[in-house]
Amino acid sequence: MFKKVLVANRGEIAVRIIRTLKEMGIQSVAVYSTADKDSLHVKLADEKIAIGGPRAKDSYLNMKNILSAALLTGAEAIHPGYGFLAENELFVEMVEAVGLKWVGPSPQVIELMGNKANARESMRQAGVPVIPGSDGFIKSRDDARAVAARIGYPLLIKAAAGGGGKGMRFVYNEKELFDKFSDAQNEAKASFGDDHMYIEKVMTNVRHIEMQIMRDQFGQTVYFPERNCSLQRNNQKVLEESPAIGVTEDMRRQLGEIATKAANAINYENTGTFEFLQDSDGHFYFMEMNTRIQVEHPVTEMVTGLDLIRMQIEVAAGEHLPLTQADVQLNGYAMEVRLTAEIPERNFAPSAGEINFLFLPTGGPGIRIDTALYSGDRVQPFYDSMIAKLLVHSATRQQVIVKMQRVLDELVVYGVQTSADFQAALLRDPQVGRGDFDTRYLEESFLPRWQKTQPLTELGGGDGFIQ
Repeated sequence: MFKKVLVANRGEIAVRIIRTLKEMGIQSVAVYSTADKDSLHVKLADEKIAIGGPRAKDSYLNMKNILSAALLTGAEAIHPGYGFLAENELFVEMVEAVGLKWVGPSPQVIELMGNKANARESMRQAGVPVIPGSDGFIKSRDDARAVAARIGYPLLIKAAAGGGGKGMRFVYNEKELFDKFSDAQNEAKASFGDDHMYIEKVMTNVRHIEMQIMRDQFGQTVYFPERNCSLQRNNQKVLEESPAIGVTEDMRRQLGEIATKAANAINYENTGTFEFLQDSDGHFYFMEMNTRIQVEHPVTEMVTGLDLIRMQIEVAAGEHLPLTQADVQLNGYAMEVRLTAEIPERNFAPSAGEINFLFLPTGGPGIRIDTALYSGDRVQPFYDSMIAKLLVHSATRQQVIVKMQRVLDELVVYGVQTSADFQAALLRDPQVGRGDFDTRYLEESFLPRWQKTQPLTELGGGDGFIQ
């Protein structure tokens, strides 16, 4: 087992990893930007080292500085968390080249699955059902028109190297195709330095269902209960839950077998998540894979009682998985709400500033709050706006919703504005309560209705986030 691990991240996920390292008796190294010198992950780590200025490109994306920090402190491995360099195959190659261990899959697999078109093709060859669309890359508007003629409208243009909704456009007819293709391609080039595109048929009335796996270097794979991530805005998840309404035990087993087959086909190692669209007939279609731990992994931990970060570290250290598929048991329901420092009634304008007062309602069974916030801390304008993950667990989905509403009602954050009221309203929505929603429901139905009821407020809590 490792003696020292560097955590190449910040915020709640860095805190989460450092806590597990402490429980495993492993020394932790925190890296931080100058803006984060007083952050919680820095305070909790056994060692800490500054790696650059406030902007991510100067610090958390500075590969050479992070590698230097690992070598200077004698770390044996690097855990990337999610975001930043977590899915950067070049960085993984650099980590391995200097003799350090990467807590995650190989750079070859990251590159394969990070390119959405190549990932789609590899899954198709492995016998995994994929969404109808282009075969390989689309480089021109004429190529796009040919694919559209074959699969029909509406369709979705996507950046092959994309993520986070960048380089993505919905196209509803041929008139829109040329302009939107050019816009998406230009955005992909600016965001990822790669203008390769692909096209998928837009599937209506579908839900976003994902399944996380863990695979060791000996080829043993386990899958975990599915998560429903259909409530999204701008292709960003807002709320996640497990298990998913409408997924039966037989469907879960079928999806698990598909995910296991896919992981084995690409010789995956460590944890990853296969994301699918589920149609109204219950059929699943591969969409993409995240080759890292996900933001919503605590939902799975809540319904299984497992520590997925610990398992990641054990697998990276060359150990066998500590469990078999039979040991993975689904217990009750869990839900995660992403609390962001944003102003939803102002089209989710960002909010930054000092936390003057903070109350986290952690009392009672089945409640977990993952955050790096504390009173006196400062929400920085340089990074992602998510400031906490609120999680609850109970025997039934309805009990989970009631418990989460109570958590949101008790939560107090002074100094920045948050999405708490918006999330509370979402949980009060009858269709959300019934689980009767698809991937377009929040953005096209709930959000317009909710915004009409909101009084205009003054922007406050600082000068916003730098994206």
